[in-house]
Parts: sequence; structure tokens; C-alpha cells
Amino acid sequence: MERKSVLVVGGSGYLGQHLLAALAAGGEVDVAFTHHRDTAPQPLLHALPGLRAFRVDLRSGDGLRAVSDSFGQPHVIVNCAAISVPRQCETDPAAAMATNVPSSLVTWLLSFGNDNTLLIHLSTDQARDNRGSYENPEFIGYLLIYAFVVYIVTSKCRKFLLLILPSHSLVVPVYEGVKSFYKEDDETLPVNMYGKSKVAAEKFIIEQCSNYAILRSSIIYGPQTISPVAKSLPIQWMDNVLSQGQQVQFFNDEFRCPVYVKDMVDVVLSLTKSWLADGKAVQVLLNVGGPDRVSRLQMAESVADVRGYSHSIIKSVSASSVDRGVASPPDISMDITKLTQMLGIKPISFQDGVRATLAAEAST
Repeated sequence: MERKSVLVVGGSGYLGQHLLAALAAGGEVDVAFTHHRDTAPQPLLHALPGLRAFRVDLRSGDGLRAVSDSFGQPHVIVNCAAISVPRQCETDPAAAMATNVPSSLVTWLLSFGNDNTLLIHLSTDQARDNRGSYENPEFIGYLLIYAFVVYIVTSKCRKFLLLILPSHSLVVPVYEGVKSFYKEDDETLPVNMYGKSKVAAEKFIIEQCSNYAILRSSIIYGPQTISPVAKSLPIQWMDNVLSQGQQVQFFNDEFRCPVYVKDMVDVVLSLTKSWLADGKAVQVLLNVGGPDRVSRLQMAESVADVRGYSHSIIKSVSASSVDRGVASPPDISMDITKLTQMLGIKPISFQDGVRATLAAEAST
């Protein structure tokens, strides 16, 4: 019986390393991963000696031929690779599009000439646009309508106005705020280049691939990786700054549904096992987040509660008080009903995820 194989693209990153550890622990498939640096992370290779590592440049596709020559056609490809820092994408949009839209990877996949591979692609919750601000073209439209209505009022046409407003509710989006808990089929209107590049990737994969699972992930948090990643991890960073006892500012008006990394891994493993078991066609887009809609402020408060820090050092501020050099959507919380119904996976609460993260850090 043919042994199955899984290739994790971007396996040296945060999610990639957690996924590699889980696949290696299962021992049921041959596992390889790609990395973009000159050498693969040595701690990762030492801890998981059965892995195959390949250096690949996703922008050009250099290195992919070596994968097929040595590892063959993977039964599953999990694409975790991306330029995921919004500011970096904003300053170099060409690199963001070249890396985040996996054109070379998909071209290589199609070169096998069959439908025997499932592509699992990591996307983002930042595909959404729910700005109630002047950056949003839809909002500008509502604003123009509102200005026209005001003009009618000042032109002594109040009776005409009263006939229009109850039936059409033209200015409701301005006053009721932003939408929460987006579904997979809601419109995508990203506010920054990172989101735009990920939406372009989704469209490209849907158009080109026969079998795919696109996972729109929220913030992924959890324990550090085998080979520590360079980027700051959210829970660990909050724990570190709060432990110093100095007042720290956290945004109170940007909301996400952070997902614990082991739940994210379980989603990928579930899709992988199902595909390897029956090979039935897969074309699915899933929101993957935790069950809780939380702000950065609430995230910090959860860390403080677990650690026993005083809430007095947590200062609540608006996101508009800081210029981050890139637009950020205020509420991209997600509805994960489809995920739980399709895969039977129920992600743990944010509070439990914080406890698990900090417990894992304490044990290492």
C-alpha cells in the first residue's frame, strides 16, 4: 500500500512548526517542509529527525522541482507561508502579492497533471472590511446620502424625508456601528495590502485548483515553537509587559476571535485525514477562530486574571490614538458555525487557551 505524504510549505513558521510536530507524532505519513532561509532550523530537525527539509523561494518557484524529484507528488500540501505583517505588506506590496498569492506553488501542483493532491491554504480574517470610517468607500456612499437628506431637511421638505427614512433606513450603518461575526459568504473588502493579497490568493486558488480547503484564520496564539520564531507571540508579549508592573495601553475597539494553535492544527489534521481516507473532492472555505470575540484590552485582562496581575496597569485606549502606518479593521470577529458542523471541532475558550499557553511556557 502506498505511503501517504504531506508537504508543509512555510514549515519553519509558527503554525508550520506546530503542525509538523503533530504530523511527526502521528507517524502515519511521510512529512516534508519548505523554508525560505539558507538553512532549515536545526532545533526543529534535531527534535523531529524524520522530516525532510527543502529550501524554496515561493516568489519564483525555485526549489519546488527538487521537492518533486526527491519527495514526489504530495498527497496534501498545507500552505502556511506568507508575509503576514500588515505594515511590511504595505511598504512592499509587490513582494506581498508575489509571496501571498501562491502562483508558483499552484503552477507546480498543476504540473503533476492530476487531481490527487489536496491544497490546504491559510488565509486571514483580514479579508473583511467593516470600517465605519472615511477609508471605506461604502461608508462614503452612506455619508453622501446622509448629506443629501440633510439638504432636503434644510430645504423645508421634512414630510418627504419622513416618508423615506422609515422604509429605507439610509443612514443606519452610520449610527449602528460595525458588523460582527462574519460568515464565509459575506463580501470581502479588505482594508490593507495584507488582506488584499490574501483575498487575491483565495480567488486564484478557487479558479485554478480542483481540490482545496481555504482556512480564514484569526490571530493564532499558543506555546512557543521547537525552534523559537522571531516574531512576538501575543500572550507571551502581554505576560511579559504586564509582569513589569508598569501601565500599558491596549486597544478597546478592535475585535478578533483568536484561535488556540492546537485547535488550528486539529482543523488541518482533520481535513488531511479525511482526504487521505476517501479522496473525495474537497472545495471548501472555512472560518477558523476561537469562540470568543475579544479586544486587545480583553485579551490583556485575561492574561492578568490568569497571572494575578492588577487590572490597574491595563490602560484602555482607542485604536485611533496610535498611528500604525496601516489601516486595520475594527471588528473582524467570525462565525465558526460551519467549522463546528463540518468537522465537529469546537475550539477552546480564549481564557482556557491563555491558561494552556502560560502553563506550557512554565513547563519549558
